[in-house]
Amino acid sequence: MIRKALGGLAASATALLLAVPALAQEVAEAAPPVANPGNNAWMMTSTILVLLMILPGLALFYGGLTRSKNMLSTMTQVGGAAALAMLIWVGWGYSLAFGPAAPEGLLGKFISGGSYFLSSVTPDTTAATFSEEVISEYVFVCFQMTFAAITAALVLGATVERFKFSAAMLFTAIWLTIVYFPIAHMVWAGGGLIFEWGALDFAGGTVVHINAGVSALVLASFLGKRKGYPAEPMPPHSLTLTMVGTGLLWVGWFGFNAGSELEADGIAGLAMINTFVATAAGAFSWLAMEKFAGHKASALGFCSGVIAGLVAVTPAAGNSGPLGAIVLGALASAIAYFAVAKLKPKLGYDDALDVFGIHGIAGIVGAIGTGAVYSPALGGPGGDDFVMSAQVITQIKAVLVSIVWAGAGSAIAAVIVKAVTGLRVDPEGEFDGLDISDHGERAYN
Repeated sequence: MIRKALGGLAASATALLLAVPALAQEVAEAAPPVANPGNNAWMMTSTILVLLMILPGLALFYGGLTRSKNMLSTMTQVGGAAALAMLIWVGWGYSLAFGPAAPEGLLGKFISGGSYFLSSVTPDTTAATFSEEVISEYVFVCFQMTFAAITAALVLGATVERFKFSAAMLFTAIWLTIVYFPIAHMVWAGGGLIFEWGALDFAGGTVVHINAGVSALVLASFLGKRKGYPAEPMPPHSLTLTMVGTGLLWVGWFGFNAGSELEADGIAGLAMINTFVATAAGAFSWLAMEKFAGHKASALGFCSGVIAGLVAVTPAAGNSGPLGAIVLGALASAIAYFAVAKLKPKLGYDDALDVFGIHGIAGIVGAIGTGAVYSPALGGPGGDDFVMSAQVITQIKAVLVSIVWAGAGSAIAAVIVKAVTGLRVDPEGEFDGLDISDHGERAYN
């Protein structure tokens, strides 16, 4: 009897021991994923680098290009738009772009929903990367927040020196809601229209640069030309500050591009080298175009070429080999030079700081060109089944949708703002400068 009892006890113990590994496996499978601290650290760093692009980078870059009487106005509009974008992003922007509850049917291809004011985000929730790793969702929210902030600020470069501050802030709020958030969802969110097509946009060629460039052109058209443009000379008041801003933008752009991998891995390294070489190629390409046109190689040309190269490589940063990135940066810069130096005077529009000519045009070239440089034949990461012609067609479709959406949405926003606050400062305020008329202060004494 005792032997029988001991035998039963032994059998029970054996069964329990055999069940422990299975139970442990079930617990492990049920445990929520934990963010990789190294990737979290890299993404937090990348987020701060993108903030550096806005303040002080873009503020100095744009401010130096204006006349001195509009320096503070330009910088304040950049900072104000970015700050407003951050608040709106937390309120409803993150939800519309990446929220967990996308509507059923066709609407879900354009916007998401749920988690307004980050109601479902906690320190323990995570966001997926492009592998089995995850990062903290708050980090992802912050990273994408800086993208929304800089895109909103970029638009305002076309309208400096005549767009009043109150109008700029109202336009930013409306434009983010009806233009930026839907495009971000379409391109980057699972289930988004352009995402489902398989379009390649590593860090924002469509979402940021085409979007901002086209929107800037539309808004500038609604505002009309600056008083005295183009007959009156309106040279930059401080190319020194513009050069400083350019350097800060280039440094920050590594967070923009390499950070878009969402992990500190080899693809982030690829995006990093491409951000170096495409930008260098863009700078020299613009300087060469100036020489070919019979002008001197200029500091302004160098700065413009740097930005054109950065814009062009943005969608291709992790989707190209270094050689393809060099070609893309050089080509986009040359075409952007033509748009600024030839097309703009011919058409007569007043895009004050060439947001469309550089961000819009180089963004289009970069987005379409990404479909070519992705090819393994050109050193890109495309697989053996990659078909360049099919991918280029997909890229063109994505570009066209971005242009139409940005153009139509910006026109709607401009009409609303014109009806509510008006768009321009009064003629006296424009003559005195927006530093005084809008803010009651001067950049220089």
